[in-house]
Amino acid sequence: MSAVRALRQVSSGFSGLARSAATRRAVACGSIPCTSVSRTWTVQGVQSIRAFSSTQRAFGGGASDAALSQKLQSEIQYEKEALVDVKETPEFLKAFQEQGVWRIEDTAGNDEITLHRTCCNETIRVMFSIADIQTDEEFSPDHEDGSEPAVRDLHDYPVRVALSLTKAEGAGALNVDMVAQDGHFMIDNISYYPDGRLGTELTAEADWKRRGLYIGPQFDTLDATVQEEFEKYLQERGINESLALFIPEYAEYKEQQEYIRWLSNVKTFIDL
Repeated sequence: MSAVRALRQVSSGFSGLARSAATRRAVACGSIPCTSVSRTWTVQGVQSIRAFSSTQRAFGGGASDAALSQKLQSEIQYEKEALVDVKETPEFLKAFQEQGVWRIEDTAGNDEITLHRTCCNETIRVMFSIADIQTDEEFSPDHEDGSEPAVRDLHDYPVRVALSLTKAEGAGALNVDMVAQDGHFMIDNISYYPDGRLGTELTAEADWKRRGLYIGPQFDTLDATVQEEFEKYLQERGINESLALFIPEYAEYKEQQEYIRWLSNVKTFIDL
């Protein structure tokens, strides 16, 4: 289990530029009564059965497949139109990549994104997940006058982030649990692991071993001067306002790409 997955139960993330998959229009499937076929074994009857079967295979094996496939295609088109150009890299991502600070590890089909860099004799890893994105409606207050709730800026939405810093082998690892919101990182706690591999491995075994270890105090209970100096320590390593603004934006961009991919894969399956 990854560090991000272990933290999802206390995380909240939002979708701002476009709706998340959880709140997009439901894909409706029309219901078409199944056609009964006579079991009269005449040449004409056999030909009719064969013709019927051939027609059904064009849209899958069921009578409702064609309607569902059409609805999925409509949703795919709708989502693609919501993007400026699905083939072009968005400007915010171009600007981030041109800085040359972080390397993005993003595997198609996965819901987690990892950023890597080396700095100050340390290997730094930042992880966050699109699964933390939630619906705008869950956090929008009801308006008694019937007016539409105000749309929140994307950067207002909190996204859970798992940060790890490791030095040379044998020096251990620091893990920092925090939230990116409003262009800032809010730190929850800082854990230290004498075994660097234990602190960074994304396996079920490593996660099990970490569960019984002391994870450190709540960050806001530390002395104010310690908090301030630690924030400076992280800023020097690139954990700054620029990164805090990038993470929610990229999470939303990734979520929409994965939703379109999911729709396409499901439609392909239905059409077989």
